[in-house]
Formats: sequence, C-alpha cells, structure tokens
Amino acid sequence: MTTSPRLLVVGKTGQVASALAYRLADDTFFKSALFGRPDLDLANTETIKPFLDAQMPDAILNAAAYTDVDGAETNEDEANAINHAGPAKIAEWCNETGAPFLHLSTDCVFDGSKDGGYLETDAPNPVSVYGRTKADGETAVASAAPKHLIVRVSWVHSQFGKSFPRTMLNLAKTRDTVSVVCDQFGRPTHALDLASGLITMAQTCLEPTFSDWGTYHLAGQGHVDRASMAEAVFEDSALFSGPTASVEHVSSQAFGAPAQRPLNSKLDSPRAAAVFGLRLPDWRNSLTDSVRAITQETDVV
Repeated sequence: MTTSPRLLVVGKTGQVASALAYRLADDTFFKSALFGRPDLDLANTETIKPFLDAQMPDAILNAAAYTDVDGAETNEDEANAINHAGPAKIAEWCNETGAPFLHLSTDCVFDGSKDGGYLETDAPNPVSVYGRTKADGETAVASAAPKHLIVRVSWVHSQFGKSFPRTMLNLAKTRDTVSVVCDQFGRPTHALDLASGLITMAQTCLEPTFSDWGTYHLAGQGHVDRASMAEAVFEDSALFSGPTASVEHVSSQAFGAPAQRPLNSKLDSPRAAAVFGLRLPDWRNSLTDSVRAITQETDVV
C-alpha cells in the first residue's frame, strides 16, 4: 500500500483496547482509530454497517466484548448481542469489502476437561452463557468472513481498567485475607504483550500473499492457578510497598460463583508462533510489570 492502511479497533475502555491504544500511538504502519459506545455499539446491530461504510477501514480488530462472566448468566440477551450478533454484522461487512477481520475470543469456549493445553483444533464446549455466546460469535465470524483471524486469549491482566491484579490489590486495602479459587489453571497474559502481538498479526494479514486465515491462540508462557497468581500479585506488591494480604485457597465449588469456569484454561499457541513468529513472555515476569504500574501509578511499561 502506498498510504498507511486504516485499522479500526472496536473497543475503547477495556484492557486490550487500552493496551492497543497505547501501542498504536507509536505505530508507524497503521493509521488507526478506536471506537466504542456510543459511536460503535455492537448491541445495536442496525447501526454497524452504516458506521463502517462511513469509516471504510482496511482492517478491523474487535477488542470489544461482554466480559462479565457471572453477569452473562442473567443477561444472556445483551451478552449474545455484543459477543455474537454484533461481530457477525462486522464479519458480513468485511466479507463485502474484503477487509480482514481480527476478532478476539476466549479460553472460556472450552469446558476445561482436557489434561494438557488446548490447541486451536480442539472442539469448543462452553460451560457458561458467556462462553457459549463467544463460541457462537466465533462460528458466525468464521462463516461470514473468509478473511478472518479469530484470536483466543487467556486471563488477560494489566494496569488498565478492571483487572485481576487490581482487584486483588483493592481487596487487600481492606482485608487481611482474600479467598481465591485454587483449582482453575490458565496462562496469564499481559494486555500490552497481547496488543503487540495483535498489531503484528494485523500487519501481516494485509500482505497480498497472506493466506493462513482461521483460529489462533495467543497467551503468555507458563501456567498457574488463580490462588497462586494472587499470591504472586502480593509478592510483587510488597516489593513496591503496595498492599498485601494472605490468600485462602478454595475450590471453585466452595467459592460458588454464579457461572461455571473451565478448570483448565491453558491455551497453547503453536500456530501463532509458526505463522507470525509470536511467542509471548512468561506470565510471571509480565505480572510484575502490571503490579508495578498499579502500585506505583506509573506510566505503562
């Protein structure tokens, strides 16, 4: 392309969208813009096509979603609109125009019963309303837009918005002990690491010879359970003179969250490594970056 391609990011305030905004601010490849509600509302599907017609991006990256896993159990219509119907409309527009569509999905499309890490070829079997709406969104995007990259992500954390480290640190300000589930395992992923990888994928898929469309996993290296991750948050927080607390390890059944989570959320990412050369950093080092930024209220790292 002789001019900078236009990348439209759906989402503005979430962890990944915020990280993308930061990374794209210094990016010289794309002319980028981020849009969220009310300008671009995935729940209002009739407005999506006219909005995209006016913007005419060369590629779209959807970082918006209904991510309240427990809330989705009683707000299925809204979750379905944002996670399924809205992305389907974007995919239809991309099919009409030829623009690549990068759509973020989740480890929650799996039931968590596999022993090892999940691969892109493993069949989804969600155990929650949230997971089901995200799986339905994947199917709709893949059906409507041949030029798609569905990117499943796992346990995203950062200094932005509502993140697991920030939640733990806020709880520690008023509690000596926090209860965290110890039987859910995943690969924590720094939103800034993820954003860098997504930008690489978006750049690469605009190359005229690119043909490796389909589903990818993109997650941090290593794995941990939620309770041990919370302990790591407090270990790092102590280094930066932040709040700390003891962690009570409890089972998912004892914790009693409204929505069921997969006990195994480990996403393996061999295809992203093979096609895009992407291998995200180890979760432990990246978690320290998030905790440092939150406790010191510094700029992103």
